[in-house]
Amino acid sequence: MASGIFAILDDIAALMDDVAVTSKIATQKTAGILGDDLAVNAEKATGFLASRELPVLWAITKGSFINKLIIVPIALLLNVFFPVAIKVILVLGGFYLAYEGVEKIIEYFFHRHKKGHEVIEENKENDSAAEKAKIKSAVTTDFILSVEIVIIALGTVLDRSLTIQIITVSVVALLATIGVYGIVALIVRMDDAGYRLIKRSGDKGIVSKFGHSLVRSLPVIIKALAVIGTVALLLVSGGIFAHNIDYLHHIFPTIPSFVKELAFGLLAGIVVVAVVTAVKKIYGLVVRR
Repeated sequence: MASGIFAILDDIAALMDDVAVTSKIATQKTAGILGDDLAVNAEKATGFLASRELPVLWAITKGSFINKLIIVPIALLLNVFFPVAIKVILVLGGFYLAYEGVEKIIEYFFHRHKKGHEVIEENKENDSAAEKAKIKSAVTTDFILSVEIVIIALGTVLDRSLTIQIITVSVVALLATIGVYGIVALIVRMDDAGYRLIKRSGDKGIVSKFGHSLVRSLPVIIKALAVIGTVALLLVSGGIFAHNIDYLHHIFPTIPSFVKELAFGLLAGIVVVAVVTAVKKIYGLVVRR
């Protein structure tokens, strides 16, 4: 009886050792996409009133957990019964990310930037609706990025048993959500932490200076994240196309992959934006008639 229990415990320990090794490898493989995920979602989780930052971030985090609960079992099932579908889903997701990236660029260069009082008035009128829309957009983008993370993690354990595949992918998915949104929470609350340090130090000394630096740094970080997040969207989408479409994978072999992936994402985004704009105009003409 005792020997049987010890044998079971030994098997569990061996399984956990294997999972620890595979999870470490999978996390290293997904480090790049996790960095992009952080940049994209940090940018999406900012721009709210201070009192709404954490509730909004929690809503996005819950959406991310739900995304993982949906994606992980579906990815495992598709990998067993219909693996080609994974590539199709990834490519469609790549088009969505490219569309979002190019749309942000167009918004920045061609739409009039609103002045401070206009933004305040708009926030008062559409506070709840704008918040829900941004949460929905963030959760949708997280879904696409989560698919990429789960697929990459799964790809590192295809030669292992189904049990190790399930546990490893689940661990990576869980760590991705906790890690990314934990760091995002620290970023969006930097200014509050700075104000508290200033208040407690009586606005004197090194602690106060550090508090002021935190407060001053947040707007700079948010602007940087907006740029980094947009580039990340295009790079992730371009990377999806390059790694899942053989022709694009082998084209222009002398050009650095970074440049190729950015170009693929940009071109795909322009095409999707053009198609979406044309469809909207045609639909508008049909409705008017």
